[in-house]
Amino acid sequence: MGARDVVNQTVAAPVAAVLEDYRAFLVGERGLAAESVRCYCNHARVFLAQLPDPVESGLRGLSAGGVTAYVVAYCQGRNTWSAKAMVTALRSLLRYLHVSGRVPTSLAGAVPAVAGWRLAALPRGLMVGQVDALIASCDLQVAVGVRDHAVLVVLARLGLRTAEVAALGLQDVDWRAGEVLVRGKGGRVERLPLPVAVGEALTGYLIGVRPTCQCRSVFLTARGRPPRPLTAMAVRQIVARACRRAGLPRLGAHRLRHTLASDMLRAGIPLAQVGQVLRHRSQLSTAIYAKVDHTRLRDVARPWPGQR
Repeated sequence: MGARDVVNQTVAAPVAAVLEDYRAFLVGERGLAAESVRCYCNHARVFLAQLPDPVESGLRGLSAGGVTAYVVAYCQGRNTWSAKAMVTALRSLLRYLHVSGRVPTSLAGAVPAVAGWRLAALPRGLMVGQVDALIASCDLQVAVGVRDHAVLVVLARLGLRTAEVAALGLQDVDWRAGEVLVRGKGGRVERLPLPVAVGEALTGYLIGVRPTCQCRSVFLTARGRPPRPLTAMAVRQIVARACRRAGLPRLGAHRLRHTLASDMLRAGIPLAQVGQVLRHRSQLSTAIYAKVDHTRLRDVARPWPGQR
């Protein structure tokens, strides 16, 4: 589902108009990636839909107390990640509404912060064999199975994010150099080595079953004509279907990225090199993986008092 699809969901026409203007602002003025636009517009749609009709009057009557009450109600029963994503999107929306003249005063400051501590949680990788089970669940006798197999291999062996998999273009795979160009967060473009397993999976899809069309995206939809590029949401659904086939609980695609990082550390690869593969801008983003290297942690942990 693209950002424009979010705008066109079942909402009142005035709300849809605000969402469309907001989407254009995020793309044209902020330069956000399609996946970020989709997320921000989803949260904006939910917030705007709960305002009193007509939406113009609801926005003019919006107060700091109303904003805070909405955030508190939304966050009940949700995890920290979901709550933080919502408040970030809501602050962005409120800034836009003020700049565009729809809200008389800036209310972004009324959005409370979500309690959370950097590096407090452990990255949740998959257990040994679960990644292989996900990949092996694809039926390579049908076209959609070959495509899903290639998507899963790219996620698991390169550690790409779902939006990065969706953004892969045919021109991004340099077969001679053995590299793949990745269009990452913040408009960053970086190159990664192309592992043999990834190259074989891509070749099987591109040569064997990929529809012939003018589209330059690597991964295309299997249904409908003409074929369209996969979205990040579609990539997440591929992982979800693989979990069902493999008899696993539904796992987020990001778990494959965590698993790759954890496996690299266990293989003795330095933390700095893990960060390079994951393309982290800050070493703090990679530092959390040091907590899963139990062998090295034992070497630096002090013994419990009274024990030798």
